[in-house]
Amino acid sequence: MKRAIPVVVLSIAGLVPVWRYAPSPAGTTSTAEPATAPSTASTSASDAVVKGPTIRTEKGPVQVQVTFDAGRITAVKMLRQPDHPQTAAAVPKLVAETLKAQSADVDTVSGATITSDAYRTSLQAAIDAKGA
Repeated sequence: MKRAIPVVVLSIAGLVPVWRYAPSPAGTTSTAEPATAPSTASTSASDAVVKGPTIRTEKGPVQVQVTFDAGRITAVKMLRQPDHPQTAAAVPKLVAETLKAQSADVDTVSGATITSDAYRTSLQAAIDAKGA
């Protein structure tokens, strides 16, 4: 009897993550190919707002909008992002890293690898479109 209680408690504790797991919707796949081309909307000669392409992932679409001022990235806005808890936690970290690095060379956020990869792809396309 002394062993039965810890065994039951630990078994339940081990099953909780399994019960809470939310799999991706069936039939979705991840792709690194842009779904749409980036677009540029200039507001003046020194600054511009550029939308990156929409990247489709198994978690959902990802699209960024980058604001440039005098060639520097001043803001990044997520136009589309998966409705997923890890994504909600990852976006502020990705944006802060982008503003610090001034490039798409940012670290992957643990737990949001798919979103991080799609974010970098859309961001790099927007940066490339600004340079073109």
